[in-house]
Amino acid sequence: MASSNGTSARPAPEPRKGTPSPRLDEIEFKRRYREQFSDPAFRALGEEIERIADVAWDAYSQSRKSPVTRKAGPDFADPDYDLSVDWLAAREALLIAQSRHADETKAPQILIINCSSRSEHTCPGEMSKSFRLTEIARSTIASEMGLETAVLDLSRLASEYGRKIHPCKACFSTAAPLCHWPCSCYPNYSLGQTQDWMNDIYPMWVAAHGIMILTPVNWYQVTSPLKLMMDRMVCADGGNPDPTLTQGKDAEKAKQIELDGWDYPRHLAGRLFSVVVHGDVEGAENVRRSVSDWLRYMKLAPAGPSAELDRYIGYWKPYATSHDELDADQAVQEEVRNAARTLAEAVMERRAGRHRIAGATLTEPREK
Repeated sequence: MASSNGTSARPAPEPRKGTPSPRLDEIEFKRRYREQFSDPAFRALGEEIERIADVAWDAYSQSRKSPVTRKAGPDFADPDYDLSVDWLAAREALLIAQSRHADETKAPQILIINCSSRSEHTCPGEMSKSFRLTEIARSTIASEMGLETAVLDLSRLASEYGRKIHPCKACFSTAAPLCHWPCSCYPNYSLGQTQDWMNDIYPMWVAAHGIMILTPVNWYQVTSPLKLMMDRMVCADGGNPDPTLTQGKDAEKAKQIELDGWDYPRHLAGRLFSVVVHGDVEGAENVRRSVSDWLRYMKLAPAGPSAELDRYIGYWKPYATSHDELDADQAVQEEVRNAARTLAEAVMERRAGRHRIAGATLTEPREK
């Protein structure tokens, strides 16, 4: 808590240390680095690869996380601080997205997220039911409601070269201001933590007026791609938009700022959401509650009762025929359409300045 004069009632505690070091020696680092060139086709380039490995080792040993920087400039608390050009570009994309969100001359936008990792473009050899439900929602919103849609297909994490969502490093748990908005943990060139997708994903959330998440149940939980994205969205809920306040990642400074009084800015507050969860055997209701609770905690608002749905498709049936079960389940398809309609209707009502329970007059395809 801050005191009446704006200063903290107590000094920040020192950051706790003591975990074993993950640092590698040069031999082990280069062994791991060379693994990405295991294809025999690279053998003719052995000398060149060794020279590149030498440069990579130098970057690693010197911890050059963000080797290209520029002065922060007048928009920041410390204009002379050297900020990563990657982070500055990510911030600019957020500002453009926020401008798009606020522009009432443009049609509202709905972001639809397919959270299954399955697709025919990699090992499973078949599209997911979640993708099919995503297409049902997208076509419903576009054809019936006339709103702009954007689709985020998280299955590309498993099938597309250079698509990664690196894990959250939990800066927020040290102190909220240490978690920057957008995330500044990546790219980390010295650790090879590059090609992070989140700097493209953050603006999609910011520009959207409504978010629709469609996910299967994986082992009683959300899917791996969805959980990675959820964790990396923590900076949207209380994250620090000015890394110069903490001089980058100075944990002690961040602790003091939080103790002096942090306002926990809700960068996505007010957007509306819909959640559709489908399962085969167990866990659908719990996953739906988990995702909905997460969105509510970030101060997004539910679009209406029909916008939150958990269902089983092909309950206790063979996985091999799950798409046939979805073909036959016309009711669940219509329920997904209703969820999409409800979200779009709520977004349009919000744009018009009206507030009511959207979707309340829709006809239910089946009674309870």
